Amino acid sequence: MTPSPRLPSFAATGAALLVSLAAGCAPGGDAAAVQGDDSDDPAPAPVAGRSTVYAPHGLAATSQPLASAAALRILEAGGNAFDAAVAASAVLSLVEPHMTGLGGDLFAIFWSAEEGRVVGLDASGRAGARMTPEQIRADGFDRVPYQGPGSVTVPGAVAGWAALLDRYGSLPLARVLEPALGLAEDGFPVSPIIAGQWQAQLDLLQDDAGATATYLVDGGTRAPRAGEWFRNPDFAASLRAIAQEGPAALYGGALGRRIVAHLDTVGGYLTDADMASMEVRWVEPLSVDYRGWTVHELPPAGQGIAALQMLEMLEPLDLAAMGHNSPEYLHHLIEAKKLAFADLSRYVSDADHLEIDPAALLDPDYVAARRALIDPATAAERVEPGDAVQQSETVFLVVADDEGNQIAFIHSIYEYFGSGVVVPGTGFVLQNRGAGFTLDDGHPNQVAPGKRPFHTLIPGFVTRDGAPYMAFGVMGGSMQPQGHVQLLLNMVDFDMEPQAAVDAARFRHLGGLRVAMENVTPELRAALEALGHEITDDWTRTAFGGAQVVIRLDGGGWAGASDARKDGMAVGY
Repeated sequence: MTPSPRLPSFAATGAALLVSLAAGCAPGGDAAAVQGDDSDDPAPAPVAGRSTVYAPHGLAATSQPLASAAALRILEAGGNAFDAAVAASAVLSLVEPHMTGLGGDLFAIFWSAEEGRVVGLDASGRAGARMTPEQIRADGFDRVPYQGPGSVTVPGAVAGWAALLDRYGSLPLARVLEPALGLAEDGFPVSPIIAGQWQAQLDLLQDDAGATATYLVDGGTRAPRAGEWFRNPDFAASLRAIAQEGPAALYGGALGRRIVAHLDTVGGYLTDADMASMEVRWVEPLSVDYRGWTVHELPPAGQGIAALQMLEMLEPLDLAAMGHNSPEYLHHLIEAKKLAFADLSRYVSDADHLEIDPAALLDPDYVAARRALIDPATAAERVEPGDAVQQSETVFLVVADDEGNQIAFIHSIYEYFGSGVVVPGTGFVLQNRGAGFTLDDGHPNQVAPGKRPFHTLIPGFVTRDGAPYMAFGVMGGSMQPQGHVQLLLNMVDFDMEPQAAVDAARFRHLGGLRVAMENVTPELRAALEALGHEITDDWTRTAFGGAQVVIRLDGGGWAGASDARKDGMAVGY
């Protein structure tokens, strides 16, 4: 069979990568705006940072340069933002295999220029027909397996790619997958942060023969090092089948049947019928107004509602007067997060199994009652969910195009390398989204056949006066809602430009009184500990998420930012 001609190489397009590196804010450093060449500062900034990227026509920001380049390549070849997002997602599935892949789920929230509205896409898979509480307990587990074959749910990402392109794309799926297919066949040099995270999962990968054969080198003894070339011909074969047959290759086709057959032998709960029945959901985003910015998040089973609830709790407070990342400011954000996550844990589940209308958690009276529980002088060790009125690891990317489309797109296999299970010969790992369920009887998120698990994935979008403004996100499990809020407050309350807002130091509430924090000074630590918080700064910088942002400029064109906590970059043309 003659392969379809590939798009021109990225270098051949003559695209200017509008990525500028300038002295400025280091990741987790000061949030002051980046200084230009005419700065009056007597000495240069001590650490190199990044400038906001500006582009007249289109822009993409992802967590890996090859994915950003693939998105730009598609835009310059005549594709739109939706085509470019899928192209970048496919490349990330190859070059960040510990974060995402064909075996994962995806969500997107975007502005459709043709329709003039914000649209939400939920491409998450369901639990298998044999994934019952009784079966899980009979298999010797006292909770839903966190990893391994028992954690695997139907992968929804490929269905999401196809649905997005069918409804909004301008290029066929096969053409959009060409950049990833070429890299899988020809190989690529592994980037530094990814290499370190890959090696850290050595034990998990060595526990599965398919994972060892796919992702380890030197006889299965190590992961590829930074700068070392890596090829994945099995991934190329799977991707080629999807390019030729469409999503049916996975959902009812030979590739899907191969996955189910392997899981049958190692303890999985999926059936061929589960795979064949995969369907995406087009959803109506939830939104709140925060100081004139309308912030949109996807509805459950994702955790976006927690970000909205935090914003609603914080809006009446004079955060700017408290001072950015001051003890008072951080204390109020941390306490608001605890309250929102208590509600999240209790009420959020598959939309088909919710006990309440999600809007009840955003009711002004309810939010006011939650806000009143914040003690400005003392950290709460444990908070309970409210009495709601009766009536859920990762790559994230943004793309904007010359037509005015903007998309925030998130795609994940959950934990590093997901379930840790690679069906031999397929070249990709299966997700462990089943770990999002609980075994607790009577809980709305209790595991059951055909049910979607609670999901951490949340892309975000902002409109202003009904017009599209910003597609954004901060990847990283439970970091995502608190990261969304910190990024937005940096821009709204402290008037930071996009890259400075991304670079500013973050906190991550871990649970109870424990809070991880970047660049914490002795004075800040002492002040927060006096309020009862337990501060740790020994987490890696990647634990604080990786943000990507694209903003529509008033005069036309785009501004973008990419988080230096990851390997990626923002590019435009």
